[in-house]
Amino acid sequence: MAETPPSDRFRVLIAGGGVAALEGALALHDLGGERLAVTLIAPEREFRYRPMAVREPFAYRAAERHSVREVADAAGAELLADRFASVDAAARVVHTESGARLDYDALLLALGATAHVRFPHALTIDDTRLDEQLHGLIEDIDGGYVRRLAFVVPARMAWPLPIYELALMTSRRAFEMDVELAVTVVTPEDEPLAIFGETASAAVAELLATAGIATVTAARCEVPDAKHVVINPGDRAIEADRIVSLPELFGPAVRGLRSDEHGFIPIDAHCAVLGAAGIFAAGDATDSPLKHGGLAAQQADTAAAAIAAAAGLAVEARPLRPLIHGMLLTGAAPLYLSATISGDRALHSEISDAPSWSPPSKVTARYLAPFLAEHAGGQ
Repeated sequence: MAETPPSDRFRVLIAGGGVAALEGALALHDLGGERLAVTLIAPEREFRYRPMAVREPFAYRAAERHSVREVADAAGAELLADRFASVDAAARVVHTESGARLDYDALLLALGATAHVRFPHALTIDDTRLDEQLHGLIEDIDGGYVRRLAFVVPARMAWPLPIYELALMTSRRAFEMDVELAVTVVTPEDEPLAIFGETASAAVAELLATAGIATVTAARCEVPDAKHVVINPGDRAIEADRIVSLPELFGPAVRGLRSDEHGFIPIDAHCAVLGAAGIFAAGDATDSPLKHGGLAAQQADTAAAAIAAAAGLAVEARPLRPLIHGMLLTGAAPLYLSATISGDRALHSEISDAPSWSPPSKVTARYLAPFLAEHAGGQ
């Protein structure tokens, strides 16, 4: 039997427990209040503020964790501790891994992406356990056992900012420990952090050069063994004592929906899933080439407005116009980057020593960022 909320309110299901899902729940509450019956299907009890995890290997405190139930309660949403399994788009029914069958009027998929190792001979970072992964590397650098360190970005990259943060913080750590360390970043981007546009990219390139970090751009690399990075075009090699890599991301390949060749969900300008009425998607699960928490939140807001309009509420559904903000951790004072994005290009970019947004969080989200700021120090 289908499990249906005991009301005639417009039924909205949200699948996921990350930035896009929680932002979507809070946005729907603001737009629709009691007119909407929202159920959040989340597999985890805690939301971990993952963008700050990159600092953990350098003796900073652990990234904050917040109760998913606390956010759901604030959004007036029912929380179902379960995992999304599939959707019957024609019948408007979601199936969960535990066997629940849920009817919906609108569905927001915020399932995230799955990280895969691209280079088996490199250390592929995992932001759920960065401290554990990099603790030994940092100790070996401090002890002078690692003199050449390479950071590589796969050709099909996701969000490259953490690689630059790790390179800058590692380089600064070595300087402070009076250890000689040659750091190289190899990236397929035309310029460092090219997504933020020429102004910000040039400033980041200068920051890297000042730190003594070599940057190889427009490169498609391979890692044939644990000591070499082969760079194409040119078929040249860089020797390294250790190699650290970003993972490749793959989409959820949702049963019952079409997806691209890598499993990502195609969406339109209103974040509606193509060919599936009443279904929306936000965050890393979508086919957007940019994977970024701030963009995920903006997609969730866009989808929430479209859902509210579909529910008959006096809400204008506007197409997504991404404006992304980034905080680049350097080991010293952070830099703040902003860019208006069209497709995978920046139309306008800025860089400054102080944030132009409030609260000055790593992930900007209209509803979630103030909530997390208010509940800072969560478990």
